[in-house]
Amino acid sequence: MTTRRDLLKTALPALLPGQVARAQDRNPNLLFILADDHAGYVMGADGNRLARTPNIDRLASEGTRFAANYCNSPVCTPSRQCILTGRLPHSAGVTVLETPLGEDRMTLAKILKHGGASTGVIGKMHFNQPGKPGLHGFDMAWTEDVVNRQWLKQVGPTPEFAEYKTKPAWHPFQDPARIWLNSEALPFPRTQEQMKSTWVAREACKFLQQHMDDRFALWVSFQEPHSPYDFPVEWRNKYRPQDFPVPRVGPEDAGQIPLIFRDLTGPEKQGIAAAYYTSVDFLDHNVGVVLDKLRQLNLENDTLVVYMADHGYSLGQHGRFEKHCGYDPALRVPLIIRWPGKVSRGVVANFTESVDVPPTILDLLGAEPLPVQHGQSLRPYLEKKRVAAPRTSIFSEYLENEEAVLRTSRWKLIHCSGKRLRNDGYKTDNPTPGRYVRLYDLRRDPGEFHNVADSNGDVVAKLSADLLARFRTTHPDSVSEPQKMDVGEALDWYVRPRDAKPAIA
Repeated sequence: MTTRRDLLKTALPALLPGQVARAQDRNPNLLFILADDHAGYVMGADGNRLARTPNIDRLASEGTRFAANYCNSPVCTPSRQCILTGRLPHSAGVTVLETPLGEDRMTLAKILKHGGASTGVIGKMHFNQPGKPGLHGFDMAWTEDVVNRQWLKQVGPTPEFAEYKTKPAWHPFQDPARIWLNSEALPFPRTQEQMKSTWVAREACKFLQQHMDDRFALWVSFQEPHSPYDFPVEWRNKYRPQDFPVPRVGPEDAGQIPLIFRDLTGPEKQGIAAAYYTSVDFLDHNVGVVLDKLRQLNLENDTLVVYMADHGYSLGQHGRFEKHCGYDPALRVPLIIRWPGKVSRGVVANFTESVDVPPTILDLLGAEPLPVQHGQSLRPYLEKKRVAAPRTSIFSEYLENEEAVLRTSRWKLIHCSGKRLRNDGYKTDNPTPGRYVRLYDLRRDPGEFHNVADSNGDVVAKLSADLLARFRTTHPDSVSEPQKMDVGEALDWYVRPRDAKPAIA
């Protein structure tokens, strides 16, 4: 059978070998690759010489890398639904881990599906409900439950590896942190061919093959390098723990280090870092599998590729091994966008936020905008044009701890109500200390070790007002804000989680 793409090849003999021109009467495909917990600083393209990420680095060299991109929430579910809806977490109605996204919310997938694209997702999305056709606009919704069933059906029971040690079942907060954070850098008890993410990459390649003559929008979401930092048995011992320096703990860190991390030793911390970097390496391999398939199918010129993570990750900075906080390692996120011939090559140093990604995708794809859009299109950066209003600050919120962050090029403000007994497992010596404000002078203190709020009252006042303005202009409950509150009281009011629990069909 002669396909539309065959006709294109015949009609355009002047093209270079293996190159296919994009049809002029249609917009490009979308391939959105999402990682879980991939910190922006753990990439070769970011200057990290310990990280081995050749496929992601190559993607960065072929497109635009946003070097100062920050997530709008340092936890999986709120961040992912923010990226899918184009709304800040408090507006999307998802600010804590367990909340499902309401099915009435408009999403990127719904808009692209309405525009004629075949939509699909394969992998982890934190929808907190079973995958089903049509969910949130995805014709094929192979989310966590579907992937796990299909993968296990194919690979069968866990094999025995008597010749070397593999990691035990993952029991976070039940086992000591040294075990569930994989301080021995042990492999998952599967070969590379049997790994779940190998299966995800393979199924993504099948989707590309099946839809190469359609217009598609595919999300491929890998679970790596989320703890316990999975990688196959063949990848054991790829990194030496002793090569990873243990980040120093600052003079003000002791009281805010979660209790669960307090007894980790230096060598254990190095082992955790080695496991994480190995998992990033394995992630990169599977990203390469999908990108190679795109190239083999001659779809590169027809496809907008976006690579990013939901949030960053701490690997010992401030004594922490997680996200769930306002420090930069947990907030800075990889963001790479490639579309050959349409997106320029280079690095953008200006501030961007994850919430900017949805309007950028819709702008480039010629689609209708989202009805509520809290970000701004990054298209001018991608086309090397003047940016009318570059961001001067970034906003992030972690409402499980009733905490919000505003960061400028010099200052970072963290406001916390200190009233909520958090349920994320990361309790400290004083779980409910009352309101506190931290201010860091990043020019003099890039490690965020010294709180200078008391000596910079004018800066605290300015940034607190800016933070409050960001809430007031985006929060659906702003019309109900009580009167006669000062700025601190108003911020305390806004950082309370108010997640609705939508009914699951």
